[in-house]
Amino acid sequence: MRKFHTHSIPLDMEDIERDWDKPVTEAGIAAKASVIVRVGMLDLSAGTGSFRVREMMHRIAYPLGVHVRADVNLTDIEAACTDGRDRITEVVDLPTTGVNTERIWLLEHFADWFNVNLGTGSMYHAKPDISEELVEHLDSPDARQSIMRAVEKDREAKRAQAERLAKEAADAAAESTKHGHKPPKGEYAEHFDYVSSQRDETSETHGITVRQAHERLDLIERRKPLYAPWFSGLASALACAAFVFLLGGGIYDMVGAFIGAGLGQWLRRRLFAHHLNQFFVTFVCVAVAALACTGVLRAIGWFVDPVALEHDTAYIGAMLFVIPGFPLITGGLDMAKIDFPSGIQRICYVLCIILMATLAGWAVALIVHLNPEGFEPLGLDPAVNCLLRFVAAFVGVWGFSVLFNSPQRMCLVAAFIGAITDTFRLEIVDMGMPAEGGAFLGALLAGLLASAWRSSVRRGWLPPHLGYPRICLTVPSIVIMVPGMYMYQAMFHLGQFDTQLALDWAFRAFMVIVCLPIGLAMARVITDKSWRYDI
Repeated sequence: MRKFHTHSIPLDMEDIERDWDKPVTEAGIAAKASVIVRVGMLDLSAGTGSFRVREMMHRIAYPLGVHVRADVNLTDIEAACTDGRDRITEVVDLPTTGVNTERIWLLEHFADWFNVNLGTGSMYHAKPDISEELVEHLDSPDARQSIMRAVEKDREAKRAQAERLAKEAADAAAESTKHGHKPPKGEYAEHFDYVSSQRDETSETHGITVRQAHERLDLIERRKPLYAPWFSGLASALACAAFVFLLGGGIYDMVGAFIGAGLGQWLRRRLFAHHLNQFFVTFVCVAVAALACTGVLRAIGWFVDPVALEHDTAYIGAMLFVIPGFPLITGGLDMAKIDFPSGIQRICYVLCIILMATLAGWAVALIVHLNPEGFEPLGLDPAVNCLLRFVAAFVGVWGFSVLFNSPQRMCLVAAFIGAITDTFRLEIVDMGMPAEGGAFLGALLAGLLASAWRSSVRRGWLPPHLGYPRICLTVPSIVIMVPGMYMYQAMFHLGQFDTQLALDWAFRAFMVIVCLPIGLAMARVITDKSWRYDI
């Protein structure tokens, strides 16, 4: 079937092959469009929103002198490209959707490398050599080492420049002392002309051929996941155990969620490797996670402590590794950008995943006679509880970042932001703030902190290798705010035909879910002119 069902309408390959070794700026419209649309396709396959896909395609098209008009949906792009002489329309269709924040990050660097080498400015970093070093060494298994090499080169260049200037200043001072007079004003101006006259190697434009552009994109597309299935399962286990604590669970609940979520995520990675249907995999893995969690708690209750038999709610925490946080948030952001077709498609996808997950959990509860009624209060001291919340939120966001295939430094930055924002949200909710108000303020704070981090890197206040796309920091940091407990309770009571309670939980979940992307969108409006104005 793969032989007959490709996921794109092929272009005229003769046009592309003819221009394969030409500079991309001198190639025909077909070759230019092949680069532009492929970048958009890779960005879309990484799970980002349609507004970011369009922005990325425009960043690639601008130095080529190409105008792009693209319709971007959940799994397809239809783009019309024109260079003022010729026009071409290309359509690509992805077989499925997923999340890969490393790919989003690498494509940002690719766009920077592409623009700098074609003579336009850097948009991502104040130090374009960071992007150049990374993209030129994409065939290296460790992207971090490439970045660190670029950082070390930049430090060495600064050190050599400082030494040269110090030597020149010392020579000038010695000459001045020798002649016994102060130099006339402006005599040594040439010693400071390096700021404008020195030619930086990274500013030279070498041009890029069509072949070179596609070879770099090949390396981005074919990169293997950063983490093995067992490590992904461990991250899922830690994230869901932390999630359960934030929901009010105790040690037995956390142990059950740890075992169930770890096993479920490990199995999910294994099944996805065989390209099985997402909804089928979600149902199976959630059922396995819930059964494993329940089995562990029953074993603890029978052989260690009978109290564990009363913990019927923990299995909900074991299911939360399948929460589709990325499409949920990006769908809301697409709607905020008046892109309703893409936003509605993403929300429908989210509802389908949630439906399959909650149906699997409800089926397990029905089979083993579970009756989730919530977690018992832990009775912790408020200060201790706040500190533990901070730690749990940090671990939870780190775990979800690993599930999104984020590099470790990106995971730690997102975890730091998430620890602050989720602890803040929970504390103000304890003070009487409605849950939806807490979700809005938490998401708003996450967006502002991510923007501040990005701005600090761009201004040189933070090391350039710590610059990450906002969406790779904000979404993991607020996924832990998604009300998975509310959504499951709605499905559970619906299965019991208790429609009044089902609707009550469903509307609670709806209000919190709506407030999360609104908070992020508000942060972007405050910090980003392209969001502040309709242009």
